[in-house]
Amino acid sequence: MQKLVDGIHRFQRELFSQDQQLFETLVEGQSPLALFVTCSDSRIDPSRLTQTRPGELFIQRTAGNIVPPYGSVHGGEAATIEYAVSVLKVRDIVICGHSHCGAMAGLLDPESIEKLPAVKAYLEHAEATRRIVEENYNHLTDPEKRLTLTVEENVLVQLESLRTHPSVAAAIGRGQLKLHGWVYKFETGEVFAYDPDEAQFKPLQDITLPVDAQVRTLPPI
Repeated sequence: MQKLVDGIHRFQRELFSQDQQLFETLVEGQSPLALFVTCSDSRIDPSRLTQTRPGELFIQRTAGNIVPPYGSVHGGEAATIEYAVSVLKVRDIVICGHSHCGAMAGLLDPESIEKLPAVKAYLEHAEATRRIVEENYNHLTDPEKRLTLTVEENVLVQLESLRTHPSVAAAIGRGQLKLHGWVYKFETGEVFAYDPDEAQFKPLQDITLPVDAQVRTLPPI
């Protein structure tokens, strides 16, 4: 806890003064560039990863970067999405998974979360991910590759779930919103983006134009 308190003191003493004018303008409101949906995992820092400043990124964090289908949960996820799209008018939504995701590992090994009823219940919103991996990639036995594939497939499943939200569907229909699927490999700093034309995740630097990530399963390995 002391590290957190010391960090606050350093922020107020050093960093705030450097950008005081920026922080003062934030009183007038926010106009973020995108809604960034990612995992609660402490190893991913959306603002640092994207090099964005306060006010530029609207962030939603959930276990396994899960987006429950509209109406299945009356909670903060749907409210956050609706506000970002309908009020803040974000033009892009990114769902970003990450390497070595504990939620996806739990999805693949239900016994490991048997004593975590809340986690187990929440991961039911990724049941389609589990079924896709189990039924379509049963030949993939390497644990690390299987987890990586699960992370990727889950991003696509959650993009499909995101489309069930009325505000999202309407904005896409008007041509005012694009969806993007990313996977961040935190041990190398690489980010992979889903390319619907090739139905695979490619290094972000190889994708030059924004891509509306259409939901498809990955090609067989």
